[in-house]
Amino acid sequence: MGARIDLNCDLGEGLDDWVPGVDGPESRLLDVVTSANVACGFHAGDDRVMAAVCRAAAERGVAVGAQVSYRDRAGFGRRFLDVPPVVLRADVVEQVRALRRAAAAAGTRVSYVKPHGALYNAVVHHAEQATAVVDAVVEASDGDPLPLVGLPGAVVLDVARDRGLRPVREAFADRGYRADGTLVPRTEPGALVVDPDEVVARVLAMARDGRITSVDGTLILADAESVCVHSDTPGAVVLAAAVRHALDQAGVAVGPFV
Repeated sequence: MGARIDLNCDLGEGLDDWVPGVDGPESRLLDVVTSANVACGFHAGDDRVMAAVCRAAAERGVAVGAQVSYRDRAGFGRRFLDVPPVVLRADVVEQVRALRRAAAAAGTRVSYVKPHGALYNAVVHHAEQATAVVDAVVEASDGDPLPLVGLPGAVVLDVARDRGLRPVREAFADRGYRADGTLVPRTEPGALVVDPDEVVARVLAMARDGRITSVDGTLILADAESVCVHSDTPGAVVLAAAVRHALDQAGVAVGPFV
């Protein structure tokens, strides 16, 4: 990771009537993280929620990213959908542009794109969908290329680099890894890591050695520019705060990668 790291979190995924408040968990997360992956309406959120998150992020100087997904609110974007590339491209463009409008109205901008859930995992290996996502980001960037966040080694990052987009490698503080560097599916044991001490130890190991221990004990590469804590992980606010404190104490500069 080096001497600087971004701390990101998925936001705008709760109840659609969410309004950021002083004591709300979303607001407390925004006080800690440096980048906010905002749901763009296809797996969660709506125009009003996007606007609220963008305003709250802008007030804190937190970078705003478009978290794009399959059109799957019923499944929270966590089910693989074998949609035609042309459809996926159009869906991603629609999501990015919707968030760009909300961000502009809030006095900020969309600074990057990150796929969500099943789409994030699919574009690690699925070349057609990876290409569709990258094509969509290029189109929706409107001449200002947006970085694309993904798992180290993912096909989508290679395609992004080939198309002139900045690929951003991401690691997860609260998710288990397989020995091949992919994430443990949420339906399997070890998918979530919720103990604050364990989460902190994992992130510091990433920062110090660029490695993380998989569920079977294998040491795997985790050289990343950004670390994610999911907002729906139990104790997410505590986890994010603990990670931020530990990085600060270790002398690792925490800030947006953009």
